[in-house]
Formats: sequence, structure tokens, C-alpha cells
Amino acid sequence: MKSGKIHEYQQMLITNGNEYSSPFVINSLLFVDYIMSKIGRKIIIVPTGVEVKLDGNLIFVKGKLGSFSFLVHPLLKIELVDNRITISRSGGGGNSVKAFWGLNRAKIANMVIGVNEGFTKKLKLVGVGFRAVCENQKLVLNLGFTNPIEYSVPDGIEIVVTKNIISIFGADKELVGQVAAVIRKMRKPEPYKGTGVRYEDEVIKLKPGKKAATAAK
Repeated sequence: MKSGKIHEYQQMLITNGNEYSSPFVINSLLFVDYIMSKIGRKIIIVPTGVEVKLDGNLIFVKGKLGSFSFLVHPLLKIELVDNRITISRSGGGGNSVKAFWGLNRAKIANMVIGVNEGFTKKLKLVGVGFRAVCENQKLVLNLGFTNPIEYSVPDGIEIVVTKNIISIFGADKELVGQVAAVIRKMRKPEPYKGTGVRYEDEVIKLKPGKKAATAAK
């Protein structure tokens, strides 16, 4: 750990009204600083079929699944050479700019992957009679309530239902994740039987029921 960085983070915490600059808080900030710097240095390879243009710090990415634009942080420098995108610090901003370095690089990498391959999130319906149907960009879910729930699928998102699995596909990673979170929230997995809507790879830690708790005593 460099003393200069530690002092900078201590001053930042004091400025924001937190005079208790514990070693845990400082180490956590240093860890984030290290991770974001490591991510920011990684080169982004532009695959065949993806078009990238730069206009100063504004980047345009276009592919078979759509197009995106993003304004890179002013204290960062972005370059495109031989289908390789590199992002570097242009100077100034201190160590705090490293967080933007990693975040901006991750955003651009997701844009490149998104327009070329897209992203998928899968949800699993667990419960007797739970089912879903998606037609004409409208998802209808029967989740054990009196009436079915209707959800209008946003533009840029494609939903396919196969038995009890809901597959959410799109070029925008953030939007795919947001849609999955909204649908899951319609009936979160309950803690005793696990019924509800869960991510396909999600593990639900079930709580023991009253009978089980009583028998254990």
C-alpha cells in the first residue's frame, strides 16, 4: 500500500464527513482502486462485423444487433488502432479517476459484445401451476395470484419461454439485467419452499418450517 494513496483516501473520507477512516475502509478503497486499474488497462478487441468510430471521447459501436454510443470520461483517453481499443489516463484527477477507468472500459467492452453476440439472462418458474407466455412483446405470467400479470417487453429485448424457463435476450447488458430483475421481483422466491421466480443458476437457501424447527428442539 502506498502512503500517498492512503492519505488521499483519508482526506476524502474526512471531507465527506467520515472522520473514522478505519483500515478496513481504506483497504477496501485500495482494493477497488487496484481492480479498476487492472480492468482499465485491458485491450478491447473489435471482432469482425463490428464497426467502431471515434469522435474525440465519443465512441460509436455498430453491429448486427444494434448500435450504441458512449461518452468516455474527460480525464481518460481512448484510441482505436488495428481493431484494438485502448483506454488510458490522460493525466489529472488523481487516483479517484481509476474507478472511471475500469467502469468506462467495462461499458465499452459490453457494447462491443452486445452488438455482436448479445446477452442472455434466464429465469426459472418454480411452483405448481406457474407458467408464462410471451406474444407480441407482451409477457403474461401466472404466478399463483388471482389474476395473471402482464408485462410489456421493452424495445431491444426478446423473450422466449420454454416450459418453465424464461430467456431474456438483448444487446444492452444493463437493460437485459434490469428486465430480469423486474420479472423476478413479481414473485421473489419464498424462503420456505423456494416457490417463485428465480435466476436459473440461483441457489435459494431454504429456512426450516415451524414443524422442523420444533422437532429440532
